[in-house]
Amino acid sequence: MDEPNVVGDWQEYDEHAGLRVRVHGLLRAEPPRGRDDAAEGLAYFALRVTVENRGARRLCVHLEDGQIDVRVGPDGESAFIDWRSSRFVEGFDVYPLRRATAVLYAAGPEAALGQVDVQVQVRVDEDWADRRLWTGCLGLPEEPSGAQPGPVRECLARQVSAFLQGRPEEGTA
Repeated sequence: MDEPNVVGDWQEYDEHAGLRVRVHGLLRAEPPRGRDDAAEGLAYFALRVTVENRGARRLCVHLEDGQIDVRVGPDGESAFIDWRSSRFVEGFDVYPLRRATAVLYAAGPEAALGQVDVQVQVRVDEDWADRRLWTGCLGLPEEPSGAQPGPVRECLARQVSAFLQGRPEEGTA
């Protein structure tokens, strides 16, 4: 069974040797160009999607609008994406041991920000990689790369796995 990544985890791509992607930096943040009128009454947050090349050759990476989908709340409602303030990776050559990061500004109802799902589909050169999913919430502390998982992180991962397998997890509603 495929399980989603927890926000902060790196995901390796078998179809592109050395490519790995990470969704991280999920925080409350106002967009630098001001609030969009369409987001009135919604709470803004930001997230980062980083692509890293650990392979031996250059990869041309595309991570643009439409390749990142953000859903909030238990029903998975679409978050408002502020395209005007977001910054994407558009046909950037990522050389070995280099990274490129897209920054998205999104908004959703305050009550729904306890669950944020981010689906990413990277395009490398002219090939589409498989979609990958990360799940998290605002306020969940991210572990630094290589650190041992903490109790909050393990609890979230266990709850997501239990939900996907269809069995209730203790302490969840």
